[in-house]
Amino acid sequence: MQRQRERSRPRPGGRWRMMARFLAIVWLVLAGTQTTRAVAPDEMLKDPSLEARARVLSAGLRCLVCQNQSIDESHAPLARDLRLLVRERLVAGDTNEQITDYIVARYGEFVLLRPPINAHTIILWIAPGFFLLLGIWFAWDLWRRNRDARVSPASASLSAEDQARLDAILGESGDRRNQ
Repeated sequence: MQRQRERSRPRPGGRWRMMARFLAIVWLVLAGTQTTRAVAPDEMLKDPSLEARARVLSAGLRCLVCQNQSIDESHAPLARDLRLLVRERLVAGDTNEQITDYIVARYGEFVLLRPPINAHTIILWIAPGFFLLLGIWFAWDLWRRNRDARVSPASASLSAEDQARLDAILGESGDRRNQ
């Protein structure tokens, strides 16, 4: 009977070990998904230098379906088509700039994950800093107004007439409570 109780009791640290194993499995699964690429083996080029150039170009081009992934990471059919197009142009002998220019001419500057700074994209580059400064200014202005409202002696003092009315109101309510 004693042995059955001992076996049914959890070992010291048993729950922690199970939790650690669970977290390790979750970490391995998540770590594995972060590094996966959508490039299929049949898309890869035989020449390693061309394949490396294709990977660099694919990492800089946005998937037009996913919009938050490069075509190298996306599993969308359009991303596959773009990856194949990049590899075809590489095999044809185009430079990286020629391939990028060709794809931008076809799909627009939106296809670039890092758009160049020019008249069309200046808002994309300036807006985050502008909104950050605007937020800081609003926070500072709110803080200053609250500080001034708490510290201002003008808001704390009442005129003689207002003080007399307040005393009368407080006196009446005090009289009612005493009754």
